[in-house]
Amino acid sequence: MDLFDLSNNTEKLAPLAERIRPRTMEEFIGQEHIVGESSLLRRAIKADKLGSCIFYGAPGCGKTTLANIIAQNTNANFVKLNAVCSGVADAKKVIEEAKELLRMYGKRTYLLLDECHRWSKAQSDSVLQAIEKGEIIFIGSTTENPYASMTRAIVSRCRIFEFKRLEEKDIVKGLKNAVADKERGLGNLNLEVTDKAYSHFAWTAGGDMRTALNALELAAITTRADKNGIITIDELVAEQSIQKKSLSFDESMYYDMISAFIKSMRGSDSNAAVYWAMRLIDAGGDPLLIARRIMIHASEDVGLADPNALVVATSAFTAFQNIGLPEGRIPLTEAIIYVAEAPKSNSVVTALFSAEEAVKNIHCEKVPIHLRDAHFKSEGDEPHDYKYPHDFGGWVAQQYLPDEIKDEKFYSPSDNGFEAVIKERQKLRK
Repeated sequence: MDLFDLSNNTEKLAPLAERIRPRTMEEFIGQEHIVGESSLLRRAIKADKLGSCIFYGAPGCGKTTLANIIAQNTNANFVKLNAVCSGVADAKKVIEEAKELLRMYGKRTYLLLDECHRWSKAQSDSVLQAIEKGEIIFIGSTTENPYASMTRAIVSRCRIFEFKRLEEKDIVKGLKNAVADKERGLGNLNLEVTDKAYSHFAWTAGGDMRTALNALELAAITTRADKNGIITIDELVAEQSIQKKSLSFDESMYYDMISAFIKSMRGSDSNAAVYWAMRLIDAGGDPLLIARRIMIHASEDVGLADPNALVVATSAFTAFQNIGLPEGRIPLTEAIIYVAEAPKSNSVVTALFSAEEAVKNIHCEKVPIHLRDAHFKSEGDEPHDYKYPHDFGGWVAQQYLPDEIKDEKFYSPSDNGFEAVIKERQKLRK
């Protein structure tokens, strides 16, 4: 063995997920909706006619792997950059070399850009012309939704392929391949992995093949062999090697979950609202963000249909600040259920927006004389004839709005909850 063959050492010391990475379309696992036998993408790869595209989806679902397979099965030049540590100068260098290869040898160049959403507009613009002229074929890989995280100019010039989280059966298949592979996997370790262990790895990985393979490797190298030299990985070992389900999310998924939480409360589905709240917290979301959303919802969607909703929501926010995790989830859950099950009315928001619109449209209104401050009476003002409501039993008819909009009505109570009482009170004051 050549002691100076560092590449050989690097490959052997690489994580299992990297060593066992599929090299051909036949080895590739999952994503049948985009790489099935009759799919457009598979046909384009086989014909070596793939155009610029963006692969996006959750971590560990095969985006970079598929890009590498394309690289190994094309006659074109293939250059790989990472958006985190590359910039305009790197892109321009690739483009110049691509132009030369195309001019001299008629050879195309693929530019694979990992974490492509991290490029700024200026960086993205640096490759636009080359993409349009066909001087490079761009393949972006990202965990973020490109429609929200990337410049429109790049997105409009690429075909978008969404990768889904891998199914448990796909992850089990990948794990079994790693256990059996003697060249790049764990086939030389005399491993015996129980079906329950495979299932636990697959379930806990949350659709992430990399997470499952890393956990399997950790279990294999830390578990002692028995007297017969067999390393047995059962469900208990699997639980110790991958202790928590992978529930991390990208930015797009994060906002989708917040949206689902809000809409579940608005839709009076307390079961779904509690679920999405706990899902966000379990994946590392800020519980105080959830608490703030409960307070907003208590005013925006419950409002005066149940005035206690805001009291409960605010109390839960304060309680969580004083208690923290994990017990602080209890008052949060109480508030979520209360607000979700409360009668709904958006009349407060409607009144707010209507009043704002009136303010924008009226620029020089005058305060009615009887409402002005008597201490600052101007010369020529008529005597104040303000009627003190308590002198009339608590209410008396008089004008409070400016003359320009004296008949406007901003707040209209609904028939839901406490607002039905407010509506009756308004009728009695007419």
